Amino acid sequence: MSTLRTDPGPTSPRSDAEKLHCAFGSGPPDPDFSSFYRYRQMLGCDKARVVHILAHRDATQRALIQKAYLEMYSEDILKRLSLKLSGNLETSVLLWMPDPVERDLQVVKQGLRLETENLQAATEVICSRTPSQIQSFKQQYLSKFEVHLEDDIDRQPLGHHRELLLAYVRQRRDEDLRYDTERAQEDSRALLGADECTFIRIFSERSRAQLAVVISAYSDLSGNSLEKAVKGKKWGPFGDALRTILSCSESPATYFAKVLHKAMKCLRVDHTTLIRVIVTRTEIDMKDIKAEYLTRYGKTLNDVVDLQTTGHYRTFLLSLLGPNC
Repeated sequence: MSTLRTDPGPTSPRSDAEKLHCAFGSGPPDPDFSSFYRYRQMLGCDKARVVHILAHRDATQRALIQKAYLEMYSEDILKRLSLKLSGNLETSVLLWMPDPVERDLQVVKQGLRLETENLQAATEVICSRTPSQIQSFKQQYLSKFEVHLEDDIDRQPLGHHRELLLAYVRQRRDEDLRYDTERAQEDSRALLGADECTFIRIFSERSRAQLAVVISAYSDLSGNSLEKAVKGKKWGPFGDALRTILSCSESPATYFAKVLHKAMKCLRVDHTTLIRVIVTRTEIDMKDIKAEYLTRYGKTLNDVVDLQTTGHYRTFLLSLLGPNC
């Protein structure tokens, strides 16, 4: 697991809380700042200071800051951030503040709301997890929302997509690296011209290692990649979910590099996806994603984000990404 690219060194949660309180325009000026910046602080929120502090704190440090802020000022810092920030910067910072598990719980719950048109975010979290991680996630989901994850999924009206997610969270797949080549041959033949139910069965029951062998066997048998075969069926969100499982079985870094490229390749940037991927993967595998992005597209992820974003929002995302390499 990777950590933040910039090490802030020893930090004090109470000191951070005090500086943030000051940056919100809620307390005395920071003596380290010039009179100009102190004047800005008295007028409103010093967003640059907020970004500088929070973008360089890991999950444990962020939790301690929240606790210290509540103790010192009797206020939830998340509410204060919501009041003082706006737009993409607000979305990014508020998604960054929780620990990774809490964040994923929020992403999945939001994605499974009936009024949400796109389940991709929830699918991404669920289908990029190992079976043991899913079991733990299900327990945490029940504890936080007092509803079973399966029940929220079952409420979805999207047919085969719903059935795939249900099967994926219920199956106890192996997590070791063992695989059965003969079984992979059988599966690859079964997938030729198969219907949705066959895809659901194989994709939800096979381990990542086994599915990787199925991918190779399918290519040898058909002369076409399994991913392209799924894409050609034009199954919409259900097909996207299948391709998420395929990509994550081979390389999660490759999958997320592709998602980021797609989010930024058009004139209208998909900031929702851009924020979600960068924020949620920074403390997991961002170094690998950046390397894969550079290899596939010939540009650093930092450079593309720099071009497609502006202001404090850009500074925040670039701070999470770390060195431009």
